[in-house]
Amino acid sequence: MTPSHTSDLAVGRAADRATDSSAAEPPEEPQSTVDALVQLSFLVQGALTRIASAHDLSLIQVRLLGILRDRRPGMLELARHLGLDKSSMTGLVARAEKRGLVQRLPSPHDGRAVLVGLTPLGRELTGRFTAEMDHHIATLTASLSPTEHTRIRTLTAKLLHAARTGEDAQ
Repeated sequence: MTPSHTSDLAVGRAADRATDSSAAEPPEEPQSTVDALVQLSFLVQGALTRIASAHDLSLIQVRLLGILRDRRPGMLELARHLGLDKSSMTGLVARAEKRGLVQRLPSPHDGRAVLVGLTPLGRELTGRFTAEMDHHIATLTASLSPTEHTRIRTLTAKLLHAARTGEDAQ
């Protein structure tokens, strides 16, 4: 069996377990790190999707607003963060701009470039979305001890750093 086929099977098993609603059974420990991360990813992505839908947003729009919470990047930087080409990025920003969520601003360093920032409406919506997601994650992690919360944050930071470092090296 090829490694990618094995991963596909693990994803399928993880999807089955992540969507299984039989609360009477004791929690089953994932069979592998892949299973554990995929199951957790499904839970988080499911929450993101439901909350986004409630606000008439797509996941890519949620990601855009999330990036803009604390910065005003240029279009190229946004495209890199989101993994989009220039025309897709332009369309995404145009749709969000039409809804009054973002605005294009002239770059103080380059007269030809624009920066993208949240409007007051975009900031308010991002705040509501964040609060709803925070509540969902707090509920999901309520049974964890403070030490376990710290451990999750530490391990997540380590994985994210490794992913960024690996991407930079490629």
